[in-house]
Amino acid sequence: MTQTQSPETSRSPEFRLVQVALGGLRQELFHDAFAYRPLPRMDVDSGPARRLPKRIRVYAGLFPHAVVAFCAFVVFLIGYDRVDDGFGPAAFVFAWVSPAIVLATLIRPVFAFWASLASTPFLAFLGGYWSGWPWTDNAFAAHLVVLTVVAARTGPRTAGWMWAGTAGYALFAEMFLGVGRGSDSMPLLFVSALALLAVTVVQVRRQARRDVTAQETVTAVERSKRTLLEERTTIARELHDVVAHHMSVVAIQAEAAPYRVENPPPELEQAFLTIRENAVAALTELRRILGVVRAEDYEAPDAPQPTLADLDALVGNVREAGLDVTKTVTGAVRELPQGVELSAYRIVQEALSNVLRHAPGAAAKVEVSYVLGGLGLRIANGPVRGPVKPTRHPATTPDGGLRPSPSMGAGHGITGMRERVTMLGGEMTAEATDDGGYEVTAFVPVSREETREEPQP
Repeated sequence: MTQTQSPETSRSPEFRLVQVALGGLRQELFHDAFAYRPLPRMDVDSGPARRLPKRIRVYAGLFPHAVVAFCAFVVFLIGYDRVDDGFGPAAFVFAWVSPAIVLATLIRPVFAFWASLASTPFLAFLGGYWSGWPWTDNAFAAHLVVLTVVAARTGPRTAGWMWAGTAGYALFAEMFLGVGRGSDSMPLLFVSALALLAVTVVQVRRQARRDVTAQETVTAVERSKRTLLEERTTIARELHDVVAHHMSVVAIQAEAAPYRVENPPPELEQAFLTIRENAVAALTELRRILGVVRAEDYEAPDAPQPTLADLDALVGNVREAGLDVTKTVTGAVRELPQGVELSAYRIVQEALSNVLRHAPGAAAKVEVSYVLGGLGLRIANGPVRGPVKPTRHPATTPDGGLRPSPSMGAGHGITGMRERVTMLGGEMTAEATDDGGYEVTAFVPVSREETREEPQP
C-alpha cells in the first residue's frame, strides 16, 4: 500500500519551524507596515484617571500622546546640540529627522520602526559622528523610544521581532559598514531588551486581567443560568404535588361518576372511562418527569405543601430565630388555587430568610392583601441593626420552617421569587427603601372563578 505525502507533510520539522517563524515575522513587521493606525485616547473611566475632575479628565485621554511628544522634544534637544557646532544646513536635518520618526509612532508605528533603522547610517554621516557607529546620540535615544512605543502599541511578539531585527541590523552595520569603528550596539540592545521586557510584562499582566474579567463575567452568567434552572426545578417539584392531587381527584370522580347515574348509557360510561385513563396517564407522566428533575438527594415531602394558612407558623418560627416580624391580613380572606397559595407562601418564606441573612436586628412586616382580582404581598424590613453573618436555616416543614433553597448563599433568592410570580402571570418589585431597608412587593392575578370565599366564623 503506497502512502502519499503532501509537500507540507514531507518537509522536516525544522523547516516547518522556520517557516512558521518567518510567517510570524512577515505578519508582524511587513504586513500593512505603512498602515494608518492612530494612537487611541486613554480610557479615563477606569484607573487613577477616573478620580480627576471632569474638566481635566476630558484632556487626560491625550496623556499617551503628550508622553510621546515629550520624548520627541528630548530627542530633538539631543540632536540640536549639533546645530551649534557649525555643521551647516545638514545639521538641521540631522536634528529634525529623529524626533519626526518618534512622532510617527502615533500614526504609523511599524513604519516608524523601519524608518528609525534606515535613518541611522545617514544621520551618522550627516553628524560626522563615527565613534558609536551607526548610532548617534539622537538616533540612539530615538530608537529606544520607537521600540518602546511600538511594543506598547502592538504586542510581545512584535517586540521580540523588533529586537531581533535591531540586533541583526546592528551586527550587519558593525561588521560590514563600520569596520574599525567603535559601536554602541551592545548598550542599545541591552537597554532596549530591558525596556521591551518591562513593556511585555505590563501587557501580559493587563491581558491576564482582561481574561480573568471575561471569565468572571462568563462564570457569573453561567451561575445565574444555573440558579434559574435550580429554582425552576424546585418549583416544578413543589407543583407536582398540587397537580397530582387534582389529577387524582379527576380520576377518582371519573371512575365513580357512572355509579351515581341509574342505567347510564354506554356512551357516558365510555366518556368517563376515557377521562379516567387520561388522568392516570397524566399522573404517570408527572411521576416520570419528577424523577428526571429531582436531585439525587431529593426526598419527597411527607406532608402536604404549605399554603397561606401556614403563614402564622412561619412567622412564629422566624420570631424564634430572633427576627421581630409582624403579619397583617387585609381584604376578604378566601381560598385561592393551591399553586397560588404555595407560591405566595414561598415568596414570604424566601423574603424573611433574606431578612435574617442580610438585615440582622431589623424589624420586618408581612402584609397579605386579598384584593379584587388577585393577591397582593408586601414584605419590608428596616435598616440593618447588627453584623451581617451568613446563616443556614432549618429545612422546610409544613408548620412553617425556613428552607435552604438552591439560591441561599448565592445571592439569588430574588430569582426564585420572580420565577414564581412570572409563572402565575403576576408582577414583582424588589428594591431598597429610603430608610436603608428593603422591600419586596408582588401581585398575583386570580380570576373570581378560581377563588372561593371562606366562611367567616
